[in-house]
Amino acid sequence: MAEEEQSVAANNKVTIQEAGPCKKKVIIEIPEETIMNITDEQYRNLRKEALVPGFRKGRAPRRLLEKRFSKETSEQIKLKLLADASDSAVKDNKLDILGEPDIDIEKIELPAGGPLTFEFEVEVRPEFDLPELEGIPLTRTELQVTDEQIDREIEQLRKYSGVWIPREEGVVQLDDQIIADVLLKAEDAEQQKFDNIEIYVKPNGFVAGAPVEKLDELLAGAKAGDTKQTSVEVPKTYFREEYRGKKVDIQITIKDIKFLKPAELDENFLRRLDAKDEKEVREKIHDILHRRLEQQSRTELTEQIYKYLLENTDFDLPVDIVAEQASSVLQRQYTNLIMRGLTRGQLEEQMDQLRASSEQQGKEQLKTFFIMDKVAEKLGIEVTEEEINGQIAQLAIQQGQRPERLREQMSRDGSLAQFRLEVRQSKCIAKLLESAKIVEVKSQKRAEKVKKTTKKSVKKAASDEKKQPKKPKTTSKPR
Repeated sequence: MAEEEQSVAANNKVTIQEAGPCKKKVIIEIPEETIMNITDEQYRNLRKEALVPGFRKGRAPRRLLEKRFSKETSEQIKLKLLADASDSAVKDNKLDILGEPDIDIEKIELPAGGPLTFEFEVEVRPEFDLPELEGIPLTRTELQVTDEQIDREIEQLRKYSGVWIPREEGVVQLDDQIIADVLLKAEDAEQQKFDNIEIYVKPNGFVAGAPVEKLDELLAGAKAGDTKQTSVEVPKTYFREEYRGKKVDIQITIKDIKFLKPAELDENFLRRLDAKDEKEVREKIHDILHRRLEQQSRTELTEQIYKYLLENTDFDLPVDIVAEQASSVLQRQYTNLIMRGLTRGQLEEQMDQLRASSEQQGKEQLKTFFIMDKVAEKLGIEVTEEEINGQIAQLAIQQGQRPERLREQMSRDGSLAQFRLEVRQSKCIAKLLESAKIVEVKSQKRAEKVKKTTKKSVKKAASDEKKQPKKPKTTSKPR
């Protein structure tokens, strides 16, 4: 490794060498004179406080103190020398380190004579140049809510408010619901019987928890009283352990067939939506879809900015911190899946998929953090306590908490610092958007990008949209 820089600070000889991407090796030689001075000082302080039999306080001879307290005092001297020397080396050589110096204290001993030489490695912040921040080229899809989108949304609302009606003298069709008795025999297990269970007729459906591909084809045209049989090979990654990687024989005896009858667009339906007529319903849905498109448009522009910055900024990343970040990505994802109520089997299946891409996610998040940190510095963007409190207040309203209690909770669990970074990052994006060159393009089946349908009343949905805070893109701070 080529020597980069050599300096002398506080009588120590300091050598800085490259040790890998964003890593420096620091070699420090502390002269014998410095060691002797620190040793003398340590024993002078010890003499003032030490209680030695046969001597008054502060009067014990040094040779006796050395004999009695040598081991403890030498350890204290060593720790002071290492701490002072490493801190001085980092400060005097302007090393922008990430984390603390990695010093193996146990392997370092004070010499009986001569200088003390030790070394350590530190991760340092990457050095790079930002691309041009003025006039970032972006495209924005034209915001357009069509009658077709509104019709689809109303149809979904009618379905969510609909009821299942027996299909008299009919046969099973796609999207029907059947009530059936099921016999299920998993490989190397006892046969199980399930009475009067609900089965939804889908291309990829489930029968008593077992996945069945082309379930719609199996049941299509069947009548009440018919029995259908099939065997499935359950994937080894399936979330239910009792079926995972096994062959499962399934027998379905149909008892009832039902179809979903959408709610009528009548007074009861309008009342649930807090609308006086169909025109008002369409107006409410139009407003919801338009706000949804606006939010999506902002998200698309933000993603384009991140992509521009990532593609036009090149630098190496600290290897150790990338590994930590990848682990952190996995831990956050695992926690999120637990909060969603996934079973142990489902967690294992999801985590296997996430683990495969965690390193790439970690690298991208870490690179984004360093870039946005430098963008904030270049643009002079800071976050005030008033802004933090305002954002926390919005979040508290959404969660039904008191703002001061939520802030206290975030401070305890360590998320407040991350939240501050996210607020600053959001301000950076807003500033970059002010000068961006945005070209509007025509919408091409934009409806496909806003498929999320209203599952509650329009009034509730509108309320939810209004309360939803502007959440910045999450990036992680290196630990």
